[in-house]
Amino acid sequence: MNFNRYLFEYVFLAAVFVLSVAGFWNIYAGEDAAPNGFHHLHVVTNFIWLSLLLWQLSLIGTNQHATHRKVGLSVLFFGPLLVASAALLSVHSAHKGLVSGRGDFLIVQNVMVTLELGLLILLAFVLKKWRKLHGAFLLSTAMLFMGIALFFALIGFVPAFRIEGPETFYRFETAATTGRYVCLVVGVLFLVRDPRNGWPLLLASSFFSVNELIRSFLEARELIQPLTEFVGSMNPLLAFSGSFAVVLVLLAATGIRGARPIASPRQAPA
Repeated sequence: MNFNRYLFEYVFLAAVFVLSVAGFWNIYAGEDAAPNGFHHLHVVTNFIWLSLLLWQLSLIGTNQHATHRKVGLSVLFFGPLLVASAALLSVHSAHKGLVSGRGDFLIVQNVMVTLELGLLILLAFVLKKWRKLHGAFLLSTAMLFMGIALFFALIGFVPAFRIEGPETFYRFETAATTGRYVCLVVGVLFLVRDPRNGWPLLLASSFFSVNELIRSFLEARELIQPLTEFVGSMNPLLAFSGSFAVVLVLLAATGIRGARPIASPRQAPA
């Protein structure tokens, strides 16, 4: 395997794997650990997706392009499943916030990241003839994982970000801001490394900042609570099946088995 050729991508995916474990740690091993079916599904789909990205990167690195294309067809199932699990967790989080009366401070990020995840996967297959862009868009989905996992890892393991009572609630924002900046730096590194094809990673890294602007806009107009009520009142089964079906139909509409991709000297995972 030509490991050095994709060393940057391997390091990035390895970092996302580690951060994902740290991000989910408190849910499963923290003092107030109480994982449920929503968490189990989300964790499983996240790690399957990351493993699929790593597998595809390895196939490209060993020039197994035929196998790469066959494995890529699994996105027709796992892409919609990933988005559907994110949608389901968003509904669960909003409903939990409504029941508790505390609201859902992540409602905007949860909803927008779900939509953005679907958008990145869809764009990857709209641009499937351009192999490097196709791969970059799929790899950029890991950037969304990184941002969310980094946020939870910071508040879970770094003393300066831990929540230790109402007087430290401001640390949520501090952790979120730190996570956004880290993602932007990584996105810029991908762009500098490959200006023509690295921009999808920068685009994905900018979503967290865009989402924060949307949150501020909605908050200023007192629309956060109505959004939480709308999302929290959704039927979980319908949210899951509906989002799965929409993404599946959109991916199929791109003609996933269409013309052969345009060759390029360097490939990214797909």
